Formats: sequence, structure tokens, C-alpha cells
Amino acid sequence: MANLKEALGTNELTNKKAGLYRALIAEFLGTLLLNFFGCGSVVTGNVVAISLAFGLTVAAAIQGIGHISGGHVNPAVTFGLMVIGKVPVIRGLLYVILQCIGAVAGSGILKALSPERMEHVLGVVSLSPGVTPVQGFGIEFFLAFALVLVVCGACDAAKPDSKGIAPLIIGFTVSVCHIVGIPRTGAGMNPARSLGSAIVMDIYEDHWLYWVGPILGGMAAGLIYTFVIGPAKESKNSNRVYTVAATDEKELQNLTSKRKDNPA
Repeated sequence: MANLKEALGTNELTNKKAGLYRALIAEFLGTLLLNFFGCGSVVTGNVVAISLAFGLTVAAAIQGIGHISGGHVNPAVTFGLMVIGKVPVIRGLLYVILQCIGAVAGSGILKALSPERMEHVLGVVSLSPGVTPVQGFGIEFFLAFALVLVVCGACDAAKPDSKGIAPLIIGFTVSVCHIVGIPRTGAGMNPARSLGSAIVMDIYEDHWLYWVGPILGGMAAGLIYTFVIGPAKESKNSNRVYTVAATDEKELQNLTSKRKDNPA
């Protein structure tokens, strides 16, 4: 019973130390910024510029709110981490709700601050001519798959050396995925981001694939990283020295001396 409660995360609803409500606000703000800046770049009409805008906004959002909520800013990421037990079910579902609300708010603000001549380029995703719904589903699946696989690798607790650059790594992954996805599906790869634009513009054509594809792709990536590839493991014989481990000059000299006496 205790394990079930822990998996569901019911205790977080009343435990102030869990910081659930601060995390929900963080996810709301993160997706708001994503839809405002990412979708706002669509007016440029340049695939590379749009891709960089989305990727760098994601990186900035993770840097800004990652310490509070984990910086998911995407239901596909949340479901991917939830299915492997990294996020309690209740927290995960609440994240998705607030991500969607934040995305709608971001797109709404963008529309309110844009002239009428720009209203047709507010980031609504759609299939390009000739791309079938099945192909679109496949593209969205693999875009989210790549993203969540990188998230799992970049945030692996056994790889502390990647933590500092994790936001940038994840952001560049988003950019690469957009370069591939924009010409085919508009590169939703984020159900909340797609929903925000769809609601504001009242356009829902093939909208289902922008939910099902990314969520299944994210869940598949989480499961494969955890149970097939396997999380990273710290070697027992590892003698790597991280700068945060040597905060005193004398300690640093001692560590350096040890490394000379016992070269790798």
C-alpha cells in the first residue's frame, strides 16, 4: 500500500516540503514562454531560425525552472519519465494540465500582441501536402523519442559531468528535431505546445497525432533507456576528479598528488 501511495504521489498534495504547487507554477511559466517565443518566431518563415528559437527557449526554460519542477515543459517528457517511475502519477498528470494551460496562455498573449497580418503564422502545426496522418504520426513519435532519450541521458544521476550542460544539450536536440519535423508536420513534438496554438486559432485538423505520437514516443524512449540501454553506472575504479569536489587549494594539491602516484 505504501508503494502504491508513493507511485501515485498522493502525499505530495498535502506535503509542503514536496514543493508540488511551486513546480506546477514553474511548468505553467515554462510552457507559456515556449509558446510565446517559439511560436512567435514562426513569422520569420526560416526553418533554422524557428528551430533555434524553440531549442534555445527550451534550454532557457530548463535553466530557469529545472531546479523547481525538473523543467519538463512537455507532456511527452512528463509521460516518458512517469512510465519509468521518475515522476509520481498525480504530479505527472497535474504537470500536463498546467503545461497545457501555460501553452494556451502563451499563444493567447502572442496573438493579443500580434497585428492581424501575423495571425496566420502563430505556430499552428499541420501536415505538409503529401504527408499522410500515419507518416505524420511516425515523425512525431520519433521526434519525441529522440528528445526523451536525450533527456534521460543528460539527466542521468550517474553522469554528474553532464548536468551543467544538460539544458543546452536538450535545447539543441529540440532544434535538430525541428529542422527535420517542420517541413513534414510542423514539428509539434510537444502536445501542450500544439494544443496552445490550436485552441487560440481554433484549428484542430489531425490534432490527435500531435498527442498520441509524442506521448508514445516519449514513453518508448523512457522504457528503452531504462530497461534496454540501461542507466549509466559509476565505475568502482573511477578516479575522475570534478571541480566541485576540490574546494580548497590544499585539497586540490592532495588530489593532484594522488593522481600522479596512481595514474589512470
